[in-house]
Amino acid sequence: MNNFRLPKYPGIFEINTRAWLESMQSKYPDIKLNDVHPDIWSEIKNQGFDLVWLMGVWQNNVHLVDKYAYDEGLLDAYGKALPDWTKQDVVGSPYAIDQYKLNPLIGKKGALRSVKTEMNNLGLGLILDFVPNHFHAESQIIEQVPNAFLKGSKDLLEKDPVTYYESVHNAELILAHGKDPYFAAWQDTVQVNIFHEAGRKLLINTLLELTKVCDGVRCDMAMLLMNDVFSETWKQPLAIHEATSPGNEFWFEAISAVKAVRPDFIFIAEAYWDLEWDLQQLGFDFTYDKRLRDRLLFNPVHEVRDHLRATGEFQDKSVRFLENHDEDRAFSAFGEQKSMAAAMVTYTVPGMRFVHDGQFEGVKNKVPVQLGRFPRTFANQRLIRFYTKLFKLINSEIFRNGDWGLIEVYPKDDDSFSNILAWEWRNGNDHAIVIINYSPFPASCFVSKGKLNRSFVLEAYHSVIYNNEVNIEF
Repeated sequence: MNNFRLPKYPGIFEINTRAWLESMQSKYPDIKLNDVHPDIWSEIKNQGFDLVWLMGVWQNNVHLVDKYAYDEGLLDAYGKALPDWTKQDVVGSPYAIDQYKLNPLIGKKGALRSVKTEMNNLGLGLILDFVPNHFHAESQIIEQVPNAFLKGSKDLLEKDPVTYYESVHNAELILAHGKDPYFAAWQDTVQVNIFHEAGRKLLINTLLELTKVCDGVRCDMAMLLMNDVFSETWKQPLAIHEATSPGNEFWFEAISAVKAVRPDFIFIAEAYWDLEWDLQQLGFDFTYDKRLRDRLLFNPVHEVRDHLRATGEFQDKSVRFLENHDEDRAFSAFGEQKSMAAAMVTYTVPGMRFVHDGQFEGVKNKVPVQLGRFPRTFANQRLIRFYTKLFKLINSEIFRNGDWGLIEVYPKDDDSFSNILAWEWRNGNDHAIVIINYSPFPASCFVSKGKLNRSFVLEAYHSVIYNNEVNIEF
């Protein structure tokens, strides 16, 4: 893999590939992925990232966009994100995959291999999507491997036409749409049956093929494929067809098969419902940590501190983020000042450091994945300066490969110390302490740790890094 080697705590940069390429059209008409100059990847590397996630590169059924991408909820989301949107901007969900081939609107055949080579030569790894729960509702693969997909029945279709549908390939074949048990089924998808050997074989073979064109995968809604979750979600059709759990967890089988071929292949799980630890035990290298983001956004400071008391093994494998394509933009959710304090917390604790394209610039609008264009916005220069300074600092060896530990703080003059978070990093003789006032009010505290024995007074949502006796303030 050339120069690509992950540090203990890597940085990953997510790009909405279709909209990102469209944003460059005014300067580079008809630009495709294979036309992107290596200097762009080099700039991302120099910002402090080790991985680039090119989100949404796979082929979907463009000719079926009109059928699936114009429900009332989506129309409302389009208007909020992109007030001047037109039908030309609606390109369909990249998570309703027809097949794992590069979307010709994104790049020519072979583009992924060449981009991967360019990235690896710069010390970057390429991450792509793996959507194991479902394919497009009218995917060509249904005709090729019908047993790989979850079958319903005429009775289930009559009772629940939102979840079940007749296959366009065979009217006698009743299939289930892909589903999260807490929401209505996704109408543009078909559910993979991981309790059938054909379903598991299809997914594992797909992963083995992906090892040839990328360095890892971000696995969409990974917890939906755990045996207990799958059994609970699909009780009725599984009972009708007398399907039972295969015993082994799918992820254990799949990750083991891939790691046998490529031990360095990276598995990142989008995960919720407190199942992150379970997925780590099944072999995932990293799992989403949405709980930290939510606590930073909604909860009192002591709950953030409590969250960071988790075991080191769990934290090391956590993906820390403030936004991604599924979440509201950090600037809109947190506001400017609080978002900077939240970034100090998120990116100076252990784990994978995840940044979404546009986050540094303070982009405000969350764009639905069905749209292929971003709104034109002005960059927030204050945020750019902040993130540039922060990522230059955390790109140092102590923050990438050092040892982390939580620090208790003590009252100085009043109880405002309870709003302060503190931790330390050590690497050889290097020592850094991070102090963050995560509140809209001035706060003070006393810190006693090793050679450091002093008090700090911090303004609202203010942070300081005490690095080898040099104060770096944010």
